[in-house]
Amino acid sequence: MKSWVEISEERLSGNYHALRTAAGAGIPLLAVVKANAYGHGLAVCAPVLAKAGARWLGVNDAEEGVAARGILAAAGIPVELQPRILIMGGSLPDEADLLIEHDLTPVVWGVEQLEPLAAAVDRREMGFRFRVHLEVDTGMARQGVPPGEGLETVLAWLATHPGLRVEGVMTHFASTEVALSGQTLRQREAFEQAMGQVTLAGIRPELVHVGNSSMIDNCVAAAGEGSSVVWLRGVAARAGSDAMLRAGIGLYGYCLTIEGEAGDAASLVHEQLRPVMTWKTRVLAVREIGRGDTVGYNGTYVAQRPMQVALLAAGYADGLRRELSGPSGLPGGWVMVHGQEAAVLGRVSMNLTVVDVTEIPDVKMGDAVVLLGDGITAEDHARLAGTISYEVLCGVRAEARLVE
Repeated sequence: MKSWVEISEERLSGNYHALRTAAGAGIPLLAVVKANAYGHGLAVCAPVLAKAGARWLGVNDAEEGVAARGILAAAGIPVELQPRILIMGGSLPDEADLLIEHDLTPVVWGVEQLEPLAAAVDRREMGFRFRVHLEVDTGMARQGVPPGEGLETVLAWLATHPGLRVEGVMTHFASTEVALSGQTLRQREAFEQAMGQVTLAGIRPELVHVGNSSMIDNCVAAAGEGSSVVWLRGVAARAGSDAMLRAGIGLYGYCLTIEGEAGDAASLVHEQLRPVMTWKTRVLAVREIGRGDTVGYNGTYVAQRPMQVALLAAGYADGLRRELSGPSGLPGGWVMVHGQEAAVLGRVSMNLTVVDVTEIPDVKMGDAVVLLGDGITAEDHARLAGTISYEVLCGVRAEARLVE
């Protein structure tokens, strides 16, 4: 195997428990494992999180939900002990029967989604009810039904279709990494309006949930009544519901830096999280190059002295960002060879990368090289690529294996 990912079971479980503790007693945590567990491997991460105590897993679509069900069963977790699975990215009409068959809980926000689900429920035995979670759009213009007339239409439709039960009501905040964000305050107000409409419609959801890893991290900065976690508890209590939080990237050891004046106070959770992934590849060859030799496409790196270079079996098609390229005179990325930094030389290719091992002794064909892990993080890659750690992690294309 030329490239692979090692997932630390201890760190993944530890991150889950750190986030649970930060969220506060009595609030369950939905563990988001969509996008192949943010590039970490759904097959590896889902059973670990289930065994750590996660009562809910969040995936993107029905296909991912079916895969998660099979993974949990293969891990020896009985159906009655498996976490519930929330389909966070919505569903299509032809997936209604699949959702019911595999006990997957869809996020819904429009009548066009609800109608095929109701029809599928009607095909079951008398009295069968199917649970859904209603998403409210409080300001992202993405998923969800806006408060007001649109929500009234959906609630009126639900009142005439008792086969569908609104188990949860949810929204998603756009700026939770901004301490004391005005946008978050406006979204909270919109969600409160929506919950008032839900209550007036006679719906008593079991769960009210919002948030992401940054919201949990940020709650340290906005203590007391200003905290979105404290606010969520109040909203849920007034609706006669339980509060739930959702966490994604924090489970895997990363969080966005909290912005704003109170940002420094919000680092407690972030400091407790530890990256779960170590991404490795192998040395394909080692060679000597002379002064004036060029490396890679377009010769963007020119050796200023005799050097020893190693050819690695990974490139941008494997998820190693092309922005890590190291042209002459400009800083680029690096990897870890025998525990030492080895700079990327020239352009990262599709499946190959050249690094400088001149000062690293005894490098040979077949040696393992760390692309992400101790000594280099997804945040390092993201800074060089001008993006966020989410995109770096989700772009990794390598088989995952569990390690202690």
